[in-house]
Amino acid sequence: MQSVHTQGIWMAEALQKTLADYEDVWLFVTHMGDPKAAFLLCFPVTYYLSRRTGVAVLWVAAISEWLNLMFKWVLFGERPFWWIGESRLFGKNPPQVRQFSTTCETGPGSPSGHAMVTSAVCWVMASTLASFLYLHTRSVLLRAAPYLLYVVVLVAVGISRVFTLAHFPHQVIAGSLTGITIGVFLNRVVPEGRPLRFFFHVSMGLLLGSLLLYTGLEYFGINLSWSIALAMKWCSHLAWIRLDTAPFSSLTRDCGSMLGLGLAQYWKPGGWSLPWTPRALCVALSSMALYHMNRVALPTSPPLLFYSLIFIRFTLVPQVVMVFVPGLVHHLTAKKKKD
Repeated sequence: MQSVHTQGIWMAEALQKTLADYEDVWLFVTHMGDPKAAFLLCFPVTYYLSRRTGVAVLWVAAISEWLNLMFKWVLFGERPFWWIGESRLFGKNPPQVRQFSTTCETGPGSPSGHAMVTSAVCWVMASTLASFLYLHTRSVLLRAAPYLLYVVVLVAVGISRVFTLAHFPHQVIAGSLTGITIGVFLNRVVPEGRPLRFFFHVSMGLLLGSLLLYTGLEYFGINLSWSIALAMKWCSHLAWIRLDTAPFSSLTRDCGSMLGLGLAQYWKPGGWSLPWTPRALCVALSSMALYHMNRVALPTSPPLLFYSLIFIRFTLVPQVVMVFVPGLVHHLTAKKKKD
């Protein structure tokens, strides 16, 4: 792997030099490719366009991110920003690369979570849009357009992850291919209308499965905190080390969203039936609510409290999108019509 890693570093250097004038663009792309965007942005937008697609997006986002964590724990992938120093191969000819605020993630690097979750979630959206366009136009060209856009998005996210020195190119490719496979499969088994106990079992299964793997690896002498120590050692600004990039943050996000999805469908089976104009209002209100929820700073000490609050936050996300906001809009619009 040494030669693969070395070539990846030189590719990152070439990208940073070539695309330096578009730095803000690539930082924005990597921000939009963050798995959290699938929960906080893609989910509410798609839900009000198509209930089934929205549920599928949340389902695929949670499961693909959880699987990404399992793969990372098993594959022990390096990250470029710490491998440069740890390898000690560049003493006389160090690469001219920079770190950014999004560089210093603390989990292992393989496969790329940004690429894997983005490819899985965007497959759901692209395939749904392609089917819709073909059904209404019978145009093969229009049907192909969402898939072309899908490829462009994956390439852009992949470049942004290499550009920011967060991943090697092979990790991005592995994440993208794995995400596509997961998206195709999970899009066929969307748990729309399943009982609450199903989602409770899924949520607890994700939690217990990951804890079992973590405990098992630790029992055999494998220190799963190795990546956190390296990130803190080689990150150029310790302020860029954030607890919400730690592996257990994604785990609690996934478990919370699955339980929240079950609760939302339990409180309001079938959802609210709204015309298109109120749906647009729901998109705006939900997006604002989730934006401000995510901006609330959580105490990072003790870590258990932080992870518990992450779990609660993402349990509330489906409630906001599927119950609270559409219920409020339904009440207001129905009252207006009555008046």
